[in-house]
Amino acid sequence: MAALLSVPATAAVWAPRAAAAAPGRHPSFSEPYTFRNVTIGGTGFVTGIVFSQAQKGLAYTRTDVGGMYRWNAATGTWQPLLDWVDWDHWGYMGVASIAASPSDPAKVWAAVGMYTNGVDPNNGAVLRSCDKGATWQATVLPFTLGGNMNGRGMGERLAVDPNNDRVLYLGAPTGHGLWRSTDGGVTWGQVTAFPNSGDDPKTSGTTEDPGLVWVTFDTSTGRRGRTTQTIYVGVADRDDPVYRSTDGGTTWAPLPGAPTGYLPHRGVVDPDNHLLYVATSDDIGPFGGGKGDVWKFDATSGGWNRISPIPSSSGDDYFGYSGLTIDRHHPGTLMVGTQVSWWPDGIIFRSTDFGATWTRIWDWDGYPDRKLRYDFDITATPWYTMGTRSEPPILVPKIGQALSAMEIDPFDSDHLLFNGGPGIAGTSNLTAWDTGGTIEITPVVEGLEEGAVQGLIKPPGGALVSAMGDVGGFRHDSLTTAPKTVFTSPVFSTTTSIDYAELNPRTIVRAGYLNDPGGTSHAAFSTDGGATWFQGAEPSGVTSGGTIAAAADGSRFVWAPGDSGRPVVHSTGFGTSWTDAAGVPANAIVASDRVNPMTFYAYSNGTFYVSTDGGAAFTASAAGGLPATNWGVRFKAVPGREGDIWLAGGASWTSYGLWRSTDSGATFTQVSSVQQADNIGFGRAAPGRAYPALYAAATVHGQRGLFRSEDTGKSWVRVNDDRHQYGGLPEVLTGDPDTYGRVYFTGYGRGIIYGDPYRESKPPHHSSWDSSDHE
Repeated sequence: MAALLSVPATAAVWAPRAAAAAPGRHPSFSEPYTFRNVTIGGTGFVTGIVFSQAQKGLAYTRTDVGGMYRWNAATGTWQPLLDWVDWDHWGYMGVASIAASPSDPAKVWAAVGMYTNGVDPNNGAVLRSCDKGATWQATVLPFTLGGNMNGRGMGERLAVDPNNDRVLYLGAPTGHGLWRSTDGGVTWGQVTAFPNSGDDPKTSGTTEDPGLVWVTFDTSTGRRGRTTQTIYVGVADRDDPVYRSTDGGTTWAPLPGAPTGYLPHRGVVDPDNHLLYVATSDDIGPFGGGKGDVWKFDATSGGWNRISPIPSSSGDDYFGYSGLTIDRHHPGTLMVGTQVSWWPDGIIFRSTDFGATWTRIWDWDGYPDRKLRYDFDITATPWYTMGTRSEPPILVPKIGQALSAMEIDPFDSDHLLFNGGPGIAGTSNLTAWDTGGTIEITPVVEGLEEGAVQGLIKPPGGALVSAMGDVGGFRHDSLTTAPKTVFTSPVFSTTTSIDYAELNPRTIVRAGYLNDPGGTSHAAFSTDGGATWFQGAEPSGVTSGGTIAAAADGSRFVWAPGDSGRPVVHSTGFGTSWTDAAGVPANAIVASDRVNPMTFYAYSNGTFYVSTDGGAAFTASAAGGLPATNWGVRFKAVPGREGDIWLAGGASWTSYGLWRSTDSGATFTQVSSVQQADNIGFGRAAPGRAYPALYAAATVHGQRGLFRSEDTGKSWVRVNDDRHQYGGLPEVLTGDPDTYGRVYFTGYGRGIIYGDPYRESKPPHHSSWDSSDHE
């Protein structure tokens, strides 16, 4: 057996609590809530898809920042599996790899960790479950994992022996080598006999080096209950990209004749014919790359053959290869996707003769026309057009640009899933491709909510309107139906800030990054509650969004673009012209008073600023004791109450908590009932109360969670539970001004979530932590 370097004894095993507080049985300072996702469908980057080979209809998918999901074939929905992840382990929402037992459908493992560059304070971990991800236990590793690092589409780096599911391998990033478990993932040790650490400076730098990126087995070289003998490992090393063991992992060596010069994104074994297929690219991806090849290794003859649909030697190629799968009912059938193909679309190739010949999902048909082998039906998610129309050769919806995840169902040759569109797409008539028919593609995203939310507003009497990363944002006329379109006129790639006029709530303003050739401004306006938009002029030198605020009556706006050194500006009317504001630093956080149209506020590195002339000039407040950084600070003015402001945020190395001002920021008082706070929002007042309900992402009496107060912060009830933590920090948080008790927030990469008090025939009794009783 290969020598193992054991995980240090200090590596903890952490078992998250899975049981929620049942209705009527809950901690004394909590109230049962029901949580659901606002329906969008996808929006984020799916990095891997893994079908179970033990049970038909069972599959898992991983995302870069939005956790892991299990496919429920009976309902046609994805079930999130990591919503229990808490504040302290937020990096676990980045899933680097998944492995499912080929013999026991209940067993699944996940390698989790967000970053390898120091941003994530925790090491990575391997989660294990014996109930398809309903509950988990974790073993912490002595190194970090990079579920959201470059190279995240490669894999799978975590693999379970198909003949003995007590044996697992994990390829580590950044020079940490190959790791092995022989007890089902409970303990791990480094395989010291493996000769390549995976630290290759020729890839993309030490903090971006994906290291050992996939492990795969030749099932035919073992038998049930015994260790599989032939194991392949892909390494992000241009000189030695593939390693093999033929003695069950005891010894390892570079695979003779392996192609050099490119990086092995994925490797798949055909055990019936003892073949290894490898897809390569010249970049670790997911969004870079220009050349690559597909190779076939015959273990019987020891020979390699390049079987690329378009070889790297061709002058026509402008992509590498990444997504790779075989039909396990027809092993000579394989498919591969382009690593990155920005124009006019991604390409999927299919071969039914072991790679000797290929067809592609679309072909040129006399430029600019293309002949398609597919029809893409987006009736359920019409926003997939991204606010544009087809203008050949660009057709919408697109297949996708970075096709790194692609799997044919091992139980059904007609069923394919791939990371197409903004999420997952699939077909159930795949073999029609081979007879000249059209395959029917649809988004497969119901329940898959992994968007990055940057802002959220719920104007009184209006729709929910969101600022989103990557897809701009949406107006939600229904919380349970996908929106018809993203924001248009202009289209933003990412909206960084959004606000509405409190006294004229159909007036909305947003700012962000342009993704529209016809766009002229990084700010846009709506006067119909976000249904339609228009743009005005903008100051010179603006390239990003920053923060933007609307006056209480919508008569003027203040904008702090996110460009370094670009001054804060103000405009009367809808941005027809902008004038620099005086007395406030660039890149300040700006907001408006919700009563007085002439009053705006700004915050910059511990100093609060006030303007009483519509944003023309700001004056620094004398208020002290606030966080000395903009990082993590969020402040909002209370609807209907002039000069009433709540500010949350900070960090352990500076002031950190919740503050309130009732004199337009002249003074602030720290709220003693809260130890730490990261966000604050307002909703409809409780029955019999005049002041809006407060919602805070905070720590109250040592308990971190999402809390509600009905008495201006004197007492709080926790409204989430240990099963609904979503990575800990709601980047965005607001109550509903029309529905008491409803709160909207974002999880870490989990889209928009809304919660309502649990309804039962008799309202559940609850008490709350009260600062006057428990100090």
